[in-house]
Amino acid sequence: MTMPEGLRRGGRSVVWYVKGLIGEDAYEKYSAHVAACQAAGGQEEVMSEREFWRDLTDRQERNPQGRCC
Repeated sequence: MTMPEGLRRGGRSVVWYVKGLIGEDAYEKYSAHVAACQAAGGQEEVMSEREFWRDLTDRQERNPQGRCC
């Protein structure tokens, strides 16, 4: 592995970690879960990313839990 490849891989790892830490990867996890359920015979449709974030925000407002913001 050359130096630029190592830096690139390290940079991707940091980005992946930070996205997971702040929850930015939630839609990716959701869509992968729904796709897996559909492959197993489920009928749920994948929400658009906009619909997903609106639904998540609405659920958090209806059921407040301890969070920083």
